[in-house]
Amino acid sequence: MAPTAAHLGNIPTAAPDAVFLTKALYMADKDERKVDLGIGAYRTEEGKPLVLKVVKKVEHAVVNANHNKEYSPIAGEPAFCSASAKLMFGAGSKAIKEGRVATVQSLSGTGSLRLAAEFTSQFLKGSPVLISVPTWGNHNAIFTKAGVKQMTYKYWDAKSRGLNLAGMLDDLRAAPNKSCVLLHVCAHNPTGVDPTFAQWKQIAEVMREKDHFPFFDCAYQGFATGSLDNDAYAVRLFVDLGFEMVVCQSFAKNFGLYAERIGATHVVVADPKMTKPVLSQLEVIIRPMYSNPPRHGAHIVAAILNDPKLFKEWDEELAGMAGRIKSMRTALLSELKKKKTPGDWTHVTSQIGMFSYTGLTPAQVKKMIETHHIYMLSNGRISMAGVNSKNVAYIANAIHDCVTTVKA
Repeated sequence: MAPTAAHLGNIPTAAPDAVFLTKALYMADKDERKVDLGIGAYRTEEGKPLVLKVVKKVEHAVVNANHNKEYSPIAGEPAFCSASAKLMFGAGSKAIKEGRVATVQSLSGTGSLRLAAEFTSQFLKGSPVLISVPTWGNHNAIFTKAGVKQMTYKYWDAKSRGLNLAGMLDDLRAAPNKSCVLLHVCAHNPTGVDPTFAQWKQIAEVMREKDHFPFFDCAYQGFATGSLDNDAYAVRLFVDLGFEMVVCQSFAKNFGLYAERIGATHVVVADPKMTKPVLSQLEVIIRPMYSNPPRHGAHIVAAILNDPKLFKEWDEELAGMAGRIKSMRTALLSELKKKKTPGDWTHVTSQIGMFSYTGLTPAQVKKMIETHHIYMLSNGRISMAGVNSKNVAYIANAIHDCVTTVKA
C-alpha cells in the first residue's frame, strides 16, 4: 500500500535545550573526574540529589492519609494556595488581610510564568515586557509563546561583575509607560547578583514614576540569603508601596520537589472587588492549558507550611542548604586566590544563590568541558550546588588553566 502524503515531512529539528543538553553530555561522559555544574538542582556534599528529611517524613504521612486521586480544583489545593501566599507576602500581609491576592496553584516556576504571561497578554494588552540582560534562558521563550512583545533592560556589569543599576534605571525610564517589568525576586539567574534593599527602593521609585507593572519571578526564596523573609523583601516592598503585580513562585528548589512541579501564581490587585474576576480568568486560562494541577506535592508543601513544628524543621534544612552553598563559594575563592588565578574573583562570594556568573568566555568554557570534563553553560554560569569539598580544588585548577591558556 502506498504511503499517504507527507503531512509532517518538513518539520525542522529544534535546537536542544542548553541546560538539559549539558546534563545529557555529562551523563554520557565516562571520565571519573567529571563534574556537573550545569543543572540547577541542589546536590549534597557527596554530589548526590537531596530529598529533605522533613519532606520524606511528611510524604509518608500524605501517602498513609489515603488521599483519593480525584481531580484537584482548577485553582489547585486551597490549603496550599493560602499557605504559599502567606509565605510569599508574609503572614501579616495587609494585601492578604484585605482580600487583594488571587492565588492559583501552578506547574512549578515555568508553569507559573507561562500562566502569568498568558494572563498579562490578555489583560494588559499592548504592554511590552522588559527582561533583564542576561536572564534565565526560558524567560524569552515563555513570553514569545504568549505573544507578548519583549524589550530589555541592562542588568549585568561585565567590568565589575555586579549590578549595572544606572543602566537598569535608565532603561526603565526609557521604556513606554505601563510596561511589564520582569524582576527576579532573589538569586538572579544566571548572574547571582541582586539589588540591595536600598537599590530595590530606587527601582520601585522609577517604576512608580513610569506606572510600570511588576512581574516577579521567585524561584529561590530562602536559597539566596538563607532567610525566607529577606529573600521576599522586593515583593513585600512593592506590595507595601501599593503596586498591583504578578508573582510567580516555585517550590522546586527550596523544597527539593523538582519533579513534582509545584508552584503558585499570585496576582495582587488594588481593589478587593477585582480578586474574584482575576481568579476566574486565571482558571479560564488553566482549564484548556492543563486543566488542573497535581496534588501529591501540593499536599506535602501545605502540610509543612501549615504546621509550625514542620515549618521550623524545613526552615532549618533550607538554611543548611543555603549555608553549604555559601561555604563552597568561600572555598572556591580561596582556591583561586591560592593559585593566583589572574583577575578579580571576589564576585564568587559577593554573588548569591545557586548560581555564579563566572565571567568565563565560551572558548574557556569549551576547554573546561573538553579538557577537564567540567560541564557548565557556555555563558559561564555554574551551579554552586555542584561544588563540594572533594572537587573544589579540581574546579579551581581547571578555571586557572583555562583563564591562563585561552584568550578571553
